[in-house]
Amino acid sequence: MRQPEPEPQSFDRVLSSMCTEPHPDARAAAERFLATNPGDPATYESVAELEARAVEGLATLAAHSAPADAAGYVTSGGTEANVQAVRSARNRHDGSEVNVVAPASAHFSFTKAAEVLGVELRTVPLDDDFRADVDAVAAAVNDGTALVVGVAGSTEYGRVDPIPELAAIAEEVGARFHVDAAWGGFVLPFTDHAWSFADAAVDTLTIDPHKYGQAPVPAGGLLAREDAALDALAVDTPYLESRSQATLTGTRSGAGVAGAVAAMDALWPDGYREAAERAADNADWLADELADRGYRVVEPELPLVAADVPESEFESLRDAGWKVSRTGAGELRVVCMPHVTRSALRAFVDDLDRIRR
Repeated sequence: MRQPEPEPQSFDRVLSSMCTEPHPDARAAAERFLATNPGDPATYESVAELEARAVEGLATLAAHSAPADAAGYVTSGGTEANVQAVRSARNRHDGSEVNVVAPASAHFSFTKAAEVLGVELRTVPLDDDFRADVDAVAAAVNDGTALVVGVAGSTEYGRVDPIPELAAIAEEVGARFHVDAAWGGFVLPFTDHAWSFADAAVDTLTIDPHKYGQAPVPAGGLLAREDAALDALAVDTPYLESRSQATLTGTRSGAGVAGAVAAMDALWPDGYREAAERAADNADWLADELADRGYRVVEPELPLVAADVPESEFESLRDAGWKVSRTGAGELRVVCMPHVTRSALRAFVDDLDRIRR
């Protein structure tokens, strides 16, 4: 018997995700290019042209010196981009004992990368404000360090590491420097943070259109300051029209590429600026509301709120249908994505008040 087609989950009560509703133009473009394969650009020329536009758009956001000089591609997401950054740095490093130095706030994809690629991951502590401790990073690097990682919009607290200082440490030991701005990259252009190619000697950078960029999933992004970073990833592909390939996944749908271009065409810069400002206002409002109720709140830097809510209240919020998550320390974590409205946050706080009574 034919079963009813399931409906996609509504985003109405999703407060934990770093993905969001795609822009209508992005959704339509993704459907048009669903069956194309940017993994073979010589065969699928139109989507290859779109991918070049996507990379130029991402480079513009990341303040590359000249978008026409940008190197990169549209990945499946931040995990692939981070794995590829580690792989590129490893392949370009001289020496058999290779390590990567990253702060404790680094995404778990770096653990995956270290395991898959056979490199040592040296995780260093954070300072009192949840950013990479510069002195700890300096103490951890050595001649075997292929890559130093900085985070520009951490997944737990939305913090931005001291990127120029970390880049200088990497340069001192001859290591590459990678910035993971998968979540923060579409918000940071509208702040005064130093995080991008324009601010420091960044070699590679992760920035995901399918997060704040409002492209459909999957649509991540890997950018590189120079072609050599991608050349270090290339393998021969003798049976394709394209004779080499630098990507990790190989065959991939053009949906992410086309959706990313359509979203950026529709929203850059004013639409993204408005979304970033609205999200920041919502995060500040929620942080104030929680603090007024006596909860210990980590002051938002980017639009992410963490608060020390008791376990029983957290579970009751989940039972009420709210999709919320915890930090590693157990705090309530709310990400103010474009789909998160002030009315939704008011309803969330109202439910919290009801639970507390």
